[in-house]
This record gives sequence, structure tokens and C-alpha cells, in this order.
Amino acid sequence: MKYFFIFLVIIVMLVLAMALGAHNDQVITFNYLMGRGEFHIATLLAVVFSMGFLLSWMICSIFWLRIRVSLVHAQRKAIRLQGQLAVKENAITISKNR
Repeated sequence: MKYFFIFLVIIVMLVLAMALGAHNDQVITFNYLMGRGEFHIATLLAVVFSMGFLLSWMICSIFWLRIRVSLVHAQRKAIRLQGQLAVKENAITISKNR
């Protein structure tokens, strides 16, 4: 639920930026790697903000996925080791009873 609220705040910020930028219809020239283009300030800000948000989300998702995979491997290893420990404890109990 926490992440939903964070996502909602970001969407509200984007909508506010678009609303404020809609009143400013100044066209600017934007130079990028392969050329240049003329864009409205609101459009350029919305596109750049969205690209930054998506890039950040993808990077965080990659890190989250790596941690999740390592957690699954650690849980499987813990289960396997608990099984081995139970077998050894069972063998010790049987040998003490004889």
C-alpha cells in the first residue's frame, strides 16, 4: 500500500506539472545527441520527467529482482540444511538409545 501512495504522489506531481505548464506555451529549442527539436516547455518537462521515472523504476526493479532471487536461493539452502540437521539429530538419538 505504501508503494501505491508513492506512485500516486508521483502521478499527482506529473499532472500538476502538466497543468502549470499548459499555461506556458513558449516554444524552446532542445538540442539532443542526434539533432535538435522545438518543443513546448510543458511537453518537454513531461517527457523528461516520465523517462527519468521509468528509468529509475527499471533500475530499482532490477535490484529488487536480484535480491528476491538470492532470497529464494537462501531459503532453499536453509530448508536443505535443516533436513540434513534433522537426519543427523535422528541418527544421534538412535545411537544413544542402543
